[in-house]
Amino acid sequence: QVQLVESGGGLVQPGGSLRLSCAASGSNLDYYSLGWFRQAPGKEREGVSCVTTTDGSPYYADSVKGRFTISRDNAKNAVYLQMNSLKVEDTAVYYCNCQIYWGQGTQVTVSS
Repeated sequence: QVQLVESGGGLVQPGGSLRLSCAASGSNLDYYSLGWFRQAPGKEREGVSCVTTTDGSPYYADSVKGRFTISRDNAKNAVYLQMNSLKVEDTAVYYCNCQIYWGQGTQVTVSS
C-alpha cells in the first residue's frame, strides 16, 4: 500500500510560480515512475509530467513544456513539480501518481 500526499497548491497571479510536493509513504518508490496529473473543472484528468527511475528525459505535456520542471528525491521518497510562468489555464486540481496510487490532490488557482 502506497500513500501519496500532495502539498504546495494555492492561489497565484498569472506569471507567478508554485512548487508542488508529493510525499510518499508505505513503500520504497525508487523503482517506479512518478507523475503529476491535473483535472480542471468540467475536463478530464490529463497527464502533466512524469519522471522515470532511469536517467531518461522526463515527460512533459506540450502545454507545460518550458515552464514546469519535475524532479524526484529518492532519499526522501518524494517528487516535486516546479511551475513557473503560470497561466490561467493551469488552474486545476493537481494529483500525484505512482502506478495505481493517487494522492488526494492539491488545488492550484491562477487568477488576477
